[in-house]
Amino acid sequence: MTYTMLAAVAVPLAVLIDLLVLRTRLVLSSTWWLSYAVVVGFQLLTNGWLTGRGIVRYDPGTIIGGAEPRLLGDGRIAYAPVEDLGFGFALVLLSCAVWTRLGRARRATDATR
Repeated sequence: MTYTMLAAVAVPLAVLIDLLVLRTRLVLSSTWWLSYAVVVGFQLLTNGWLTGRGIVRYDPGTIIGGAEPRLLGDGRIAYAPVEDLGFGFALVLLSCAVWTRLGRARRATDATR
């Protein structure tokens, strides 16, 4: 499975887990999207620095676009493959959804004591 296919699976899977499994519904809140905007800004800076300097390289057969990092275009944003944005989104959403769910469970447990 390519990096592109994995990213294409990770994003909807993370959304489904947020909405249906954990039922935190973070993606439906404006707070989530504002917070994610901050995170994605720093993700682009970090990914851009790592891929633009050649510290991290990707197999061109597994991503959209070519092997040569570009600032914008050819399947890249700030030098990083667009797939990184998908994985970043899924990772941050799942982390925040689990954190929220555990916090709710803890508050419910504390309230019964």
